[in-house]
Amino acid sequence: MKNPVTLLRKVALAEAVSYLILLGIAMPLKYVWHMPLAVKYVGWVHGALFVVFCLSLLQVWLTAKWPIFRAALVFVASLLPLVPFFLDRWMGGQELAYARQKAAN
Repeated sequence: MKNPVTLLRKVALAEAVSYLILLGIAMPLKYVWHMPLAVKYVGWVHGALFVVFCLSLLQVWLTAKWPIFRAALVFVASLLPLVPFFLDRWMGGQELAYARQKAAN
């Protein structure tokens, strides 16, 4: 089985970028330049990525046997606009720890 933390990191970064695009580009387009379709489409993409992120986090929680606090921390971090970018480095360490754990078994 491939490393589920790798997928979680990729999805978390994509979701974080979509969140910034939603807040920084689509929302101003809607409220300043009266273009509501930007929020509709970017919001839909962001929502889909958030669902994939939640499913990936659930997979990591179950497969890598993360403690509930760690999974909750990653979830809460995904709700804050810039925090996932800072958390990515820490998740890289978690990715290596999982790989070592699987290699040892």
